[in-house]
Amino acid sequence: MSALSESIRIVLVETTHPGNIGATARAMKTMGFSRLSLVNPKLFPHAEATARAAGADDILETAQVHGSLPAALRDCVLVYGTSARLRYLSCPILSPDQAVSEIVDVATKGSQVAIVFGRESSGLTNEELDRCNKMIVIPTGNDFSSLNLASAVQILCYELFKAHSENKLPENYMKGRVENATSDELNSLYEHLQECLVEIGFLDPDKPRMLMRRLKKLFNRSNLDQNEYNILRGILSAVQDNIRQK
Repeated sequence: MSALSESIRIVLVETTHPGNIGATARAMKTMGFSRLSLVNPKLFPHAEATARAAGADDILETAQVHGSLPAALRDCVLVYGTSARLRYLSCPILSPDQAVSEIVDVATKGSQVAIVFGRESSGLTNEELDRCNKMIVIPTGNDFSSLNLASAVQILCYELFKAHSENKLPENYMKGRVENATSDELNSLYEHLQECLVEIGFLDPDKPRMLMRRLKKLFNRSNLDQNEYNILRGILSAVQDNIRQK
């Protein structure tokens, strides 16, 4: 991700609320991106930005502040503007998944790409969108299309991360994971369960009907892990011990 991160920058234009800058930094860092450019932010640096960054302070510290959008885009070969609504413009309009394949292709070759986000209240002006090669619109429900700024950044960064990575959970997520019960263990559980049900009088072995088949379907759907399997076997053994002591 490092090469891709170096080639892609997130550009925020005239952000009003410093908390949104911090939340954007956090959204970027969770997906492995670090280059943040700010065009005329109303309040920056600011304590609320640092608080909302929640550990992504390094991105705020290296953020570039520019006096104009052209200055922020000076060395970019490809610029994507974002908008919450469709506009009658001549530039191509793409969904996030359509855009990211192009962005990754260009950025992995070392060329600079910018994704530009506008003001919280009004987005990007038409003049600012004219400086973009293409426009990205994030699909939303028909009744409400207003995304929080940092949420929109998170969606784009996630799509970029997903397109470039192997889309696997990190190894630390797998530590401590308990293996599922094996087929042999499940068969032993079912035999034990049937034996216990007969002993408590819940199952008539001469007229079993569909009870065990239904119970097997129930447990098969649950994908029991080793801990759960051992708990159930322990419960069944405890029930049998209690019955046999009477």
